[in-house]
Amino acid sequence: MELYAPILVLAVLAAGFAIFSVTIAPFTGPKRWNRAKLDAYECGIEPTPQPVGGGRFPLKYMITAMLFIVFDIEIIFLYPWAVAFDQLGIFGLVEMLLFIVTVLVAYAYVWRRKGLDWD
Repeated sequence: MELYAPILVLAVLAAGFAIFSVTIAPFTGPKRWNRAKLDAYECGIEPTPQPVGGGRFPLKYMITAMLFIVFDIEIIFLYPWAVAFDQLGIFGLVEMLLFIVTVLVAYAYVWRRKGLDWD
């Protein structure tokens, strides 16, 4: 159990910081509201008008988010593999090659379907 103590301490510290930040922010932050602060923010570009009930977002936003998650998960799997590479042997190498090939096939599919173009 003592091997997991640093991870547990880090998790408790992270959760404590997150809870503290969320609860204290309304009391300490400035309360100066203006039109610019209440508008939606779109990367510095003047926001486009939306219908009253909300609007439909282009599919590119969701595809970009899914791509981010896929490649983020890839990094999460690559890091422990790199740390334990010597202990895994040839089995670990073959499994990681299959995983990377699968991710590269997905990347090639998205690239071919122009999912990475913003035009």
